[in-house]
Amino acid sequence: MSPLDAETVALQVDRAAHEMRRGRAVLLQLEAGGSALICAAETLSETALALALGLAGDKPEAALALTAQRAAVLHIMPTGYDTILLPLAELPVAPPERAALIRDLADASRDLAAPLRGPYQRRLGAAPAGAALAIKLAKIAYLLPAALYIPLPAGAVLPPLLTAVPAAAIAAYDEAAAESLVQVSQARLPVADAEDARLYAFRAADGGPEHFALVIGQPDPAQPVLARLHSECFTGDLLGSLRCDCGEQLRGAVRTIREAGGGVLLYMAQEGRGIGLVNKLRAYQLQDQGFDTVEANLRIGYAADERWFRPAARMLELLGFSAVRLLTNNPEKVSGLTDAGVIVAERVPHKFPANSHNEAYLATKKKRSGHYL
Repeated sequence: MSPLDAETVALQVDRAAHEMRRGRAVLLQLEAGGSALICAAETLSETALALALGLAGDKPEAALALTAQRAAVLHIMPTGYDTILLPLAELPVAPPERAALIRDLADASRDLAAPLRGPYQRRLGAAPAGAALAIKLAKIAYLLPAALYIPLPAGAVLPPLLTAVPAAAIAAYDEAAAESLVQVSQARLPVADAEDARLYAFRAADGGPEHFALVIGQPDPAQPVLARLHSECFTGDLLGSLRCDCGEQLRGAVRTIREAGGGVLLYMAQEGRGIGLVNKLRAYQLQDQGFDTVEANLRIGYAADERWFRPAARMLELLGFSAVRLLTNNPEKVSGLTDAGVIVAERVPHKFPANSHNEAYLATKKKRSGHYL
């Protein structure tokens, strides 16, 4: 993919994702021809739902696309596929309650307040690829992973300002965004535990959010660099949350790198293991109901960890590093960086004592995610 192609993909998908966040329908242009209207379930209004159904001629194929994880929570009969389509005709309510029900079906934090209405007996078979891409676009927008999917008839008359996005662009988005990362600024930044440091900012073609790299000392690019991949954590890094160990890991990594004579800390815009801060707070609500951190993500409809590591590999490449000694307890970071083309010469342990608020969280990471704790 050329830089121009990557930029085009990033811009097309970013525009469509923002329309989803605004509660507007997006025109999905399917690779095999034809098109579909898609709307994020989380931001769906009854007005938007009625408009979409009206444009499609109220087709019986109109459905709510859910991940298999979320569908299982809702007692929707499985199909053996990762994406489940629940026909809107199956919903037991009529306007103006339909949009509210769809929002409830998508939102796991509403499960207790709005008791589940399953089991749903009728669901469509293998979901078209476009339905999975509608969910992916909702994820890119950091919304709940559920979307309205309405195939359009040939010759449908559409509003002139409707944002369109090719299915191929959504499918290529992750790689395109990583490939288009460029360094946009840098500055000397003495920090409390490492006065000899510089901060580098990297931005993708879609305009953000930015990733950052704190380079400490003068690491030799000819040798494996001591590196830490740290996913941003507003609650832990900035507020000092005791529910996780992120703040300790961040500050501990800076000290360890400085004591070792230099290295790099990549600060990745991947809040909540890639689901975003709002969804992380929803997961916290579920954890307070007794679910562990993995179960909470799955009930929302996400995977246990939604991160991928090509952006980190691209940043290391731009900084001139091809091999790392990785500060981590997470085996998926080792395999993820390796798959992205980075040589991981060594895994360096990086753990801190538990407290009464995060001991169950750390135990879950060890037991269910294989962390070396």
